[in-house]
Amino acid sequence: MTVNQSEMHPSRWGDPDRARPLPDEARGLVEMVFGVDDRPAVEHPPLAPSTLSPDLVAALGAIVGAEHVRTDDETRRLRTRGKSTPDLLRARAGDLADAPDAVVRPGSHDEVAAVLALAVDHHLAVVPFGGGTSVTGGLVARREGFDAVLSLDLVRMKRLLAADHVSMTATLEPGLRGPEAEALLAAEGMTLGHFPQSFEYASIGGFAATRSSGQSSAGFGRFDSLVVGLTVATPQGRIDLGTAPANAAGPDLRQLFLGSEGTLGVITAVTVRVRPVPQVKAYEAWRWPSFAEGATAMRTLAQAGLLPTVLRLSDESESAINLADPAAIGSESSAGCLMVTGFEGEPAAVEAKRAAVTAVFERLGGVNAGTEPGEKWAHGRYDAPYLRDSLLDAGVLAETLETATFWSNLERLYTAVKAALENALGQPSLVLCHISHVYETGASLYFTIAAKESDDPLEQWRVAKAAASDAMLAAGATITHHHAVGTDHKPWFEREIGPVGVSILRAVKADLDPTGVLNPGVLIP
Repeated sequence: MTVNQSEMHPSRWGDPDRARPLPDEARGLVEMVFGVDDRPAVEHPPLAPSTLSPDLVAALGAIVGAEHVRTDDETRRLRTRGKSTPDLLRARAGDLADAPDAVVRPGSHDEVAAVLALAVDHHLAVVPFGGGTSVTGGLVARREGFDAVLSLDLVRMKRLLAADHVSMTATLEPGLRGPEAEALLAAEGMTLGHFPQSFEYASIGGFAATRSSGQSSAGFGRFDSLVVGLTVATPQGRIDLGTAPANAAGPDLRQLFLGSEGTLGVITAVTVRVRPVPQVKAYEAWRWPSFAEGATAMRTLAQAGLLPTVLRLSDESESAINLADPAAIGSESSAGCLMVTGFEGEPAAVEAKRAAVTAVFERLGGVNAGTEPGEKWAHGRYDAPYLRDSLLDAGVLAETLETATFWSNLERLYTAVKAALENALGQPSLVLCHISHVYETGASLYFTIAAKESDDPLEQWRVAKAAASDAMLAAGATITHHHAVGTDHKPWFEREIGPVGVSILRAVKADLDPTGVLNPGVLIP
């Protein structure tokens, strides 16, 4: 596996060398639907000077090594915010007001703990940084009340600490990006099998801290379901969790830190379940007359215990725009909804599962669409965020949001959120949706929107996001299935967990981080 270690562009996604303008065919479609209004980004926005004193820079250097404390503009620029569309819109407009005052790169748990102790003593906000792929404002710490903001960049913590071939577990440091972790595990004949769209840049620590979910969740599960142990540095001390596959020793404290987004402690090691590297990977596609019928087929598989490794269903609009041949849009061949299935493992097991799934789908009225659409989707899996940048360059707002609910509520939720987005965005706009994470009891809905940018695209998206979020809660669904809370979801998160839930989180925060230096303003209502 090729390991990509390039830095992401401050105002774009991913590797700058992979950025491309819209292809002529796509640009023509955008011009027809939205009109093209070229909006170039400000390159190298200026930063305010660091407020960190030379004495504190030296003190941090004494902990991690002087070469691992950076206050130069370029390094600080690369550690500013995440990659939500609001994050990108601000950066593209030249606003990097949230830049940290210093980037500190510890190399061990003990160095992390020492940096936290210094931050407490000098009231410095600390933002743990893995891959920088947050899409909910999870890296935008509150600066008010703090003398400076540190980006705690975990990029040096990239070791495979242990590989247990008997128990099939592995212990990884948090700074490993997805490809780096998979390369280390592959050398042991293992795979984690966690492949979110952010895989190329997101980190092991970030997967845990946000309760990430990846494209293979149907077969392997969400990242939090793979975690069997954690080591965490907190201002109150070290905590090691996970001494057995399961226990009844009180509430599972791992769940305090899985999804905590760096607000309760810094994850310094993660022990995960792994599996052998699959001998075979096979993709194929199916067509369904409607989104509801495709969803019924997914539910049938989930409740029969027949889930493939990958299972993804696009609604009618997404099937036509994203997965069908653009030349066929509107034709009979692009009608209905496209489903992608993927099977991984030993050849005999793959063929047996594939045959069982085929029998269910044929009985329910699905039509096999061959292997090409599934292979095309798998091949371009990590390219979509680059398209978002190209659309922003052309004056088209593009963003995603997601939710989850029980099967009996899925159609109601889909209808409500889609209507809320369409009403808020107005015309011209597109609202697409797919299901890519399923359970016996329910599934997630992942929406993608595109709309002509207004004169104030930040406000445009704020209004649409608020309308969709209100619709989610009104329908009895969750505000997020796998994007986490950050700052963007906080008002709705408070409503979702209620006043008692809020008081519990605040109490835990007050006990573990009494001075509030860890990622202030994020997650905790």
